[in-house]
Order: sequence, then structure tokens, then C-alpha cells
Amino acid sequence: MAEQIAAPVQHPVRRSMAVFERAQQVIPGATQLISRRPTRAALGISPIYAERAKGCRIWDIDGNEYVDWMSAVGPIILGYADDVVDSAVKEQIAKGSIYSIVHETAVELAEELVRLIPSAEMVRYAKGGGEACTIAVRIARGVTNRDKVLFSGYHGWHDWYLAANLGGERLDTHLLPGIEPIGVPSVLEGTIIPFRYGDLDMLEDLLKRHDGDVACIIMEPMRTELPPEGYLEGVRELATRYGVVLIFDEVSSGFRIALGGVQEYTGITPDLSVFAKAISNGYPMAAVVGKREVMERVSRMFISSAYWDDNIGVVAALTTLKELQRRNAVAHFEKVGSSFSERINRVAREVGLDAKCVGVAAHPGIRFNVEGAETAKKVSTLFIQENARRGLILSTGFFFNCAHDDAALDRTEAVVRESFAVVKDGLENDRLDGLLECEMQENSFRRMVR
Repeated sequence: MAEQIAAPVQHPVRRSMAVFERAQQVIPGATQLISRRPTRAALGISPIYAERAKGCRIWDIDGNEYVDWMSAVGPIILGYADDVVDSAVKEQIAKGSIYSIVHETAVELAEELVRLIPSAEMVRYAKGGGEACTIAVRIARGVTNRDKVLFSGYHGWHDWYLAANLGGERLDTHLLPGIEPIGVPSVLEGTIIPFRYGDLDMLEDLLKRHDGDVACIIMEPMRTELPPEGYLEGVRELATRYGVVLIFDEVSSGFRIALGGVQEYTGITPDLSVFAKAISNGYPMAAVVGKREVMERVSRMFISSAYWDDNIGVVAALTTLKELQRRNAVAHFEKVGSSFSERINRVAREVGLDAKCVGVAAHPGIRFNVEGAETAKKVSTLFIQENARRGLILSTGFFFNCAHDDAALDRTEAVVRESFAVVKDGLENDRLDGLLECEMQENSFRRMVR
């Protein structure tokens, strides 16, 4: 039987706020991931510090329970504290987390990735998505003996990427607006050039203008919405024609829409691909995979780290991939996502709010149809605030995991009905400011790829 909607959260987040005050004294930005910064949610209402998590639920240090739709901002794909993955990790810990030599599972994981991912013929490991993107770009530059990079989407924090803001604010539509490239060498200016997602003419113009200098095209192939018809095919053709390496950054898209990523779903195969986040259900792990003629040259490049093939990340990833197949996870995401979207859209209609779920079932997003960036920001913050006070961690973007079930959907539907009603009241009666009990949410990532 599905659980009933819980009463609004009874306990304020006083302990979270107290720890947050401590954190600001010793941790610049308070957290290590920008997306986890408390100012990105409803500060003072949303939980900040967790005590534990299981399945699709989080309990904060103030004793509040939440249904969580963020899944740790993507890495949790089976569910928090998954028994199967955690048991495999504990078993490996008892045997040693890392050795002076390599464990056979490192080869087994590479073989599994080659079997699942269309572009994978050889594999290198890393620990995070941004790091893996940097490795992929290094490989492309080494293979082509060229320096320039064309990109569309978000690809991490490293110098090669943030150099796009040297001499301009060109990451505004791809990342957070107004980021200063502090610490990025000025000599990198002009080495990284953005292009608009969906605009083949712009991409071809850049390739013509920099013909012979471009090492690679790196892009997020999609996020919530399907690529325009013929677009990825066109990118693939241009990359081949101009002799540049095509890299798909599937750090966020990998494994939910298809086990082989967007490339399997769309049938468009890049030269290199980057996977991280959901690959290991919350344990640090990433992989750069690609065609043999590109990847085999890596053996002659200095790309090396002591922790990239540690036993814990490798075992967690191998177990996660096997469990995704055993649990038929892609079908689960399709089912949960379809139900989620239907429920949200129905509630919006019944409440009378101009909002809807958009995008593919396995990875949709919520869109509010309001006028003006400032109003949109207030609406998003109010939505997060009202969800949090009712025991729900839900923003306009989210990630499904295998633990999301009918009980979570029922509870979410009831909470969103109430939150939508508050948002509608704020819009219709021009009192969004009065309903907000927190500072407005800091700017979220502006995704060129939707």
C-alpha cells in the first residue's frame, strides 16, 4: 500500500544552519560541489546536512525525513546504501582497497564497458567527470597534434574549459553566468570555443574558420530533451569531414536513458566518451572509453594516477553495471519517469498552474511558463522551499534511481499539489516575495543542452 502524504516537516533545520555557519569559517563555499551549496536551494528551509540515507530517502541531522529526487546530483542510480553494491565493496575492503599491483576486476570492468557502450573498444579510468573530460581532451589533442577545442555544454572546472571566459563571458549559457577565470593562465585564451547546441551552421563555420587547428568537439549529446532531428548525425559528419575527434560527455546522461548511453539511444557513435556519476552508485569512479585507433595512443601519453584503478571504485562500478542489467533499470526509469511526468502534469492542470514536465521519460525536467528571469528565479526558489518544508527534495531538474517507487510517487504528487497551489497564489496575487521565507536561489547552471 502506498504511504500517505506526511504532514509538513515539524522540525526546523536549526542544526543544519548551525553546522553551515561553522562550515563557512573553514570551507570556502561551504561545500565541494557547487550544486550542493545551501544557497542553491532554499536556505533556512531546505536540509543541508544529512545523517543517513537509504533507497530514495534522506534523513537530516535535525531528524527530518525527505523523499529525495536528486539522487546525490546524479551518482545514485540504484538507490542510497544499496545492499548489493555495498556488500561487494565491503568484501573488497576486507581484501584490500588498493595494492602495489592491479586487481583482475579492473580488466573485467573494462570488458563490461566495451560490451555495453558502442564507442568503447578501449578504456581508461578516472575518479570524477571533470577529470575524465580533461583526460579525453588531452587524448584528442595528443592524437591530432592540434590545440583548439570546440564545446557545447558543461564539462567541469579545469583550466582548458574555464579558459572560455578569458576575454569574455562565453560560458554564461553553458555554466553559471559571470564566473571569473581566476587562476586560469591567460595564454589559454582562444584555445576553447563554444558553439550553440542544435546549430550545425555555427559549428561548421567554426570548423572552417579554424580548419587544421581543432583537436576535438566535446559536447553533451542531450540531457532531458531529444536532440533536434538530424543534429547529432550532422555533428558526426562534420567531425569526420574535418578530421577532429568527437567526444560525447555522458557524465550526466549515461546509463539512465540506455545502458550504453545517449549514443546507444540515438545510434550516433562518437570517437571518445566520458562516463562518471551513475557508473558506480556513489563511489568515486569515472571512465574514458573510445575507439581503438584513438585510445591505443594513450599508452604513450603521460596520463597517470595512483587511485584511478583502486579496487573500491572498480568493484563498485562493475557491480553497479551488473545490477542495472539484472534489475532492468532502463525500463524502470522509463516507467517511473512516465508516471512522474503524468502526475506532475495532471496536478498542474488541476491546480491551474502553467507548468509541465518536459523531455524524455527517463530524465525529464519541470518547466514553469512565467515571464521574466527574476520571476522565474522566485518561482523556482518558492517551489523548492514549499517542497522542502513538506519533506521533499525536488527542484526543476532531478535524477531517478531504482529505489523510486509508487510510494515515493504518491507522496511527491501530494506535496507538489500543495507546492503548486502556493506558487499559483504567489503569481496570481503578486505576492511571491511575501511567500518566500529565504533568500532567492543562487543562479543555477544554465544548460545549453536541455
